[in-house]
Amino acid sequence: MSAGRVRNLVAMAVALMLTLAGCGGGTGGPGSSSGDSSKLVIWHMEQPPNRVAAWQKIIDEFNKTNPSVKVEQQVQDWNQVYTKIAGAVQSRTQPDILFTIPDFTTYVKQMGTVQPVTNIVNEINSQHKFLEPALAAYSSGDEYLAVPLYGMVQMLWYRKDLFSKAGISGEPKTWNQLMEDARKLTTGKQYGIALPAGKNLATDQVVYSFMITAGAENLYSGPDKIAFDNPKTVETFKYYNDLLKFSPPDSANYSWGEPQAAFNNGTAAMAIEKGQYLGPFEKESGRPASDLGCAPIPQPDSGGQPGSIYYSNGAMVLTSDANKQKVASDFFKFVLDPANYGKFLNAEPGLFLPLTEDGADAQSWRSNPVVSKYKECVAGMLEQSKTGALFGFTGGQYNESIGKISGQNIIAQTIQKMYVGKTSPEEAVSWGQEQMTSAVSS
Repeated sequence: MSAGRVRNLVAMAVALMLTLAGCGGGTGGPGSSSGDSSKLVIWHMEQPPNRVAAWQKIIDEFNKTNPSVKVEQQVQDWNQVYTKIAGAVQSRTQPDILFTIPDFTTYVKQMGTVQPVTNIVNEINSQHKFLEPALAAYSSGDEYLAVPLYGMVQMLWYRKDLFSKAGISGEPKTWNQLMEDARKLTTGKQYGIALPAGKNLATDQVVYSFMITAGAENLYSGPDKIAFDNPKTVETFKYYNDLLKFSPPDSANYSWGEPQAAFNNGTAAMAIEKGQYLGPFEKESGRPASDLGCAPIPQPDSGGQPGSIYYSNGAMVLTSDANKQKVASDFFKFVLDPANYGKFLNAEPGLFLPLTEDGADAQSWRSNPVVSKYKECVAGMLEQSKTGALFGFTGGQYNESIGKISGQNIIAQTIQKMYVGKTSPEEAVSWGQEQMTSAVSS
């Protein structure tokens, strides 16, 4: 699906969402969701077959403990779920459980179907102790709106073999070092770094990691008050635009997969992404694990701060059926039990990070071959998580309008305005401010 088509669908979804909000939306319950009281339907957007298969094993194990209501997973697409969930709510066919990220939660909340899960969260927290950043973004008022399940954080990935050939020792720690290394590594058909610049969430995420390190993490100055247009944001966009000179020429079409493919086949020497780079590296690159380098996101040479975009991925309960809610609670507790948690996280080793204190030490996770092989990178991601942040949820803020911004990929659109449209960073950021202001006021 084209990026333009996605934006049109999102706009339609926003309109439908507002209509639903005005009429009260759906209520969940026995007559909705799967339409079958013997099923607990889960929607998630983790499409790779290995993730689906791994989670099916967990589901099968849980279903053996609860014969009356069977959990069933249904795989969705992030590019379509905004419109699909809006349509499902309107027709009262929404799932019983919907996997989510914080900004998506704010979007779905306005449809009137999200059930508070405060009791479930508190019970699990008393046993396993959630990491605070995992909980904060799902706390609205006195209620929790989702149960945190796994975390994601970005790192700088670099090819040690290509660095060695270029005479570079050690990873870049600052923006200037990153730029200089990218310049040295760009030669012939090889590029220094592969950066996404498409109109998609992947671009939003990488750009936002740079924004955090520049101290430009606050998109808001208050409720629905956009603060995107400021010198630190402009500095970030100028830097990203300059760094794109050392990224492959088709970067304007890049999402998640293209930078990783370029990195693994040696077309690019660096990339910025989450931990999915660990598992397939040896097979896809043909290089030993020792050639995969990882480091914190470089920060400005002066006035910078450590940081990365950080996602607490969770699950919302949309059904109001008391029996299904009880099964959902039991399922979450089953997944987060240290004996099972590793099996769940290792659906994508390294990408899915534990969100509980005992989960980080769980043998079921630590014993995974990928996690143990790249233990230094895994430790680095856990450390990077401590300084992670997410747009709309910084400085103690909880901005429910952030879904209207992320749903339209306005950060990525602003990058394209500059990179493809050839406007100045100042003009692009000013345009982004206008688009965000319009989005949150609609």
